[in-house]
Amino acid sequence: MAAKGSRILRRSRTLVITPRYWRQRLVFWLGALAIGVASAGFARLADLAQHLFMGAAGRQDGWRFLPLLVTPLGFGVCAFVAARFVQGSQGSGIPQAIAARHLRDDAERSAFLSLRIAAGKIVMTVLGLLCGASIGREGPTVQVGASIMLQAARWGGMAQARGLILAGSAAGIAAAFNTPLAGIVFAIEEMSRTYQARTNGIVLSAVIIAGLASLAIVGNYTYFGFTNATAELKRDWLLVLSCGVVGGAFGACFSSSMVALTRRIRRWRATTPLRRTLFVAVAAGVAVAIIGVLTHGMTFGTGYAEARSAIEGAPLPASFFIAKFLASLASSISGIPGGLFAPSLSVGAGLGSALGQILGSPIGLAAVLGMAGYFSGVVQAPMTAFVIILEMTGNHDNVIALMAASVLGYGTARLITREPLYHALSRLFIADVLRQRRALTTAPVH
Repeated sequence: MAAKGSRILRRSRTLVITPRYWRQRLVFWLGALAIGVASAGFARLADLAQHLFMGAAGRQDGWRFLPLLVTPLGFGVCAFVAARFVQGSQGSGIPQAIAARHLRDDAERSAFLSLRIAAGKIVMTVLGLLCGASIGREGPTVQVGASIMLQAARWGGMAQARGLILAGSAAGIAAAFNTPLAGIVFAIEEMSRTYQARTNGIVLSAVIIAGLASLAIVGNYTYFGFTNATAELKRDWLLVLSCGVVGGAFGACFSSSMVALTRRIRRWRATTPLRRTLFVAVAAGVAVAIIGVLTHGMTFGTGYAEARSAIEGAPLPASFFIAKFLASLASSISGIPGGLFAPSLSVGAGLGSALGQILGSPIGLAAVLGMAGYFSGVVQAPMTAFVIILEMTGNHDNVIALMAASVLGYGTARLITREPLYHALSRLFIADVLRQRRALTTAPVH
């Protein structure tokens, strides 16, 4: 009885709410609120930057060729600033957040997640969109959210760094896309690859608070508009199969190409890092500019407008998805900050539109299914793919078709490459940290 009573006493003591408990909760809530505000501001700046660039590049006079100068120059500036002043901000930002969750030392985590990196990420991504890069803001918002939440953990004296990085990442996705369910699924499936009941509360809280803050600023909306097209089994089974298999194959090709090229570039620039980093960035900028000019500006930026028009029923040129695929690949390996989510969804919408025209299916439905198959093939996260697309289009009549296309895309991608994109890239960042750690431990002591 005495032992039982002591256990009850210890349990009751853990339930006592102390001032320290409330301070930690307050800092956490403020961190989640800051993620929502930062996401909304980031979205506004990104949209403005893309609008300004498209306004200049879309003119019919001599300004149409402006990207041939501005885009390579902008890529070079972004890559230089990222390499010299904001190390760790390059690329999507999701691999850095995943890498930080695997590191235990706070100083090593700070190499990927800090307020300085978050600010640089926002500025450089906006600058990239201002010069026509085929990038998005959603992946960078994950790194921004994780950075803000990790800093909140330091200020609040909270020890659950891994769980808080997860919560900040989920809140970033939820606020960026206005998709709270997708934020939670993304945290479970892509960021952690496991379900941990002890972290579900903080993830859910962060998603709700950040989502409310974002809604208060930008309002409620569906990211890609709405389609009334509904899949019918007898009529559209071939469309679902085609979007899943073909989309997954193209998604896997993008993923494996990006990982292979990134590894080659990292080895090649090891001897003269800054000079070769700038060379790669400018060369990628030239490629993006040429593709953009040849497609009359359709491949510049996030691809949001093209994807939305396809979802709403307007067919895209059959060559659009190939051109956008190449522009996104060039932007992704260039070394500038910028995400893959929106460009990948745009490629998927273009692919679906092309398949829909071949099969005589509704373009809106084909675009949505193409997005699911291709995006699932790129990130190999089928649950995230169909949930995020379901919430972004607002049509719940196609749940089964979306799930089928996502699973088919995932299965096809796994046959081509078994290495998920973000986790493969995160291992490169972890390898850099391990090399630096070994160099410090083996350095001679004077």
